[in-house]
Amino acid sequence: MASRRSGQRRLPARVAPRHAGAAQSQKPLYKVSDHGAGVTLHPDVFAPAQRGGGWGPFAESFLRMNEPALASLDVRAEVGSSEAGVRVKLVPGGRAGAIPLRSAQTGHVSSGLVVEPRFGWAGVGHVLSQTGWAASPEFLEGPLVPGSGREVPPWVLAGPVLARLAELLDALRRGYHTKEEVLHQPRGRILWDRYISESLTSGRWANLPCRYPELATDPLLRRMARWGLERVRTELAMVGGRDPVARLLVSLADDLLFRVRDVLPLVPRRAELERLGTADRLLGTALRRGLEALGWVADERGLGGGREMDGLAWTLPLHDLWEHYVEALVRREAALVGGSVRVGRKRETVFPIEWSDPSHRSLGHLVPDIVVFTTNGVHIVDAKYKAHLAELDEHGWQRFTEDAREAHRADVHQVLAYASLYAAEEVNASLVYPLRKGTFEALARRGRDRSVAHLLHGARRVRLELRGVPFGRP
Repeated sequence: MASRRSGQRRLPARVAPRHAGAAQSQKPLYKVSDHGAGVTLHPDVFAPAQRGGGWGPFAESFLRMNEPALASLDVRAEVGSSEAGVRVKLVPGGRAGAIPLRSAQTGHVSSGLVVEPRFGWAGVGHVLSQTGWAASPEFLEGPLVPGSGREVPPWVLAGPVLARLAELLDALRRGYHTKEEVLHQPRGRILWDRYISESLTSGRWANLPCRYPELATDPLLRRMARWGLERVRTELAMVGGRDPVARLLVSLADDLLFRVRDVLPLVPRRAELERLGTADRLLGTALRRGLEALGWVADERGLGGGREMDGLAWTLPLHDLWEHYVEALVRREAALVGGSVRVGRKRETVFPIEWSDPSHRSLGHLVPDIVVFTTNGVHIVDAKYKAHLAELDEHGWQRFTEDAREAHRADVHQVLAYASLYAAEEVNASLVYPLRKGTFEALARRGRDRSVAHLLHGARRVRLELRGVPFGRP
């Protein structure tokens, strides 16, 4: 028996371990962090056993089968060589999320990959809640991700679902629907059969069963929305005691439930959701998104507190999330000095570049992330969430590697190029970097969370600032 055990291959340490007694069909889950070192895949999970081990001819097939999913999550596949032959390594980029990984032989899902945020789920949850879920996860088409339902906090997916249901309730069109009610004064049409069988026979002659049209928001969708809200709230409440973001979303769900308190919940059927989604070609975006969210909840697709083992495939660009967070911070600070804010994501800061040679149009415009205008000056803010910032700890903030220095130098040149676009009495340019909460607090105590330089050229003066901001305050 010992010899048989010694001959078994072990999965790499980064593959989520199988618990004793787990079902044989449970597929492994790989976990990495954004901009991290990556993970080497075990070939036995994705390809048939080869003589001599390794991937054999199946590495190329694996890449072809999984190329769209890897690209959607900004994951780069590196193929190299090792003692066992061909080696396939997945290196994460700047997105968090989860995707299924397909077998190189059959094309069926054989594993999953979760890219966790390097600043932790709690930090992402705080940022999402602070920005109103403006940069919420994008859900991907395709099969579920094995094992991700218990690795990803429930609010990562439940938050966007609640946001979509809120949009659905806001967008519901008003119209007439038929209502039946027992009244003491006639309204609409009296239902004489019911009046004779119910009211007369029981001696309640003044009770008039009536049917009449009533103006109201779409009752069917409101009933479905109530069911979806109750379902998500129940699951969030299961973890709410130990998760502040989940508690916040429970409060949001309560507010939305109050808006549909006048209707009874109705479990949506998949066929009914599809009919509603396709019946009206002019159906608004908010209603379509809301119907899709109800479908996820109805299908039990990994939205509820980790009760389901598998979860939806999704992706979240962390740079976009960081930019929204920095924008919210800058808006609060600008309000204190009466500044007006323009942002690049709304195309409010675009500067076209007119080339004399049309063939040199690889760069057609400059778009600063955030620009603040005050009475005497202008402040350009560029939010940076990049790989070279991953090493910024209490000491690394002041001491970069050479590669990181080159990337950092490019960031400085970029924000100074933005600063050159504006003529003002005072010009400030800031690069805002994310820091772990502990790192920020240690630097702030010594006054080193900001570094300032002044650039003089003739009468023009630019104040350059490198600023660290904690990624969320869980």
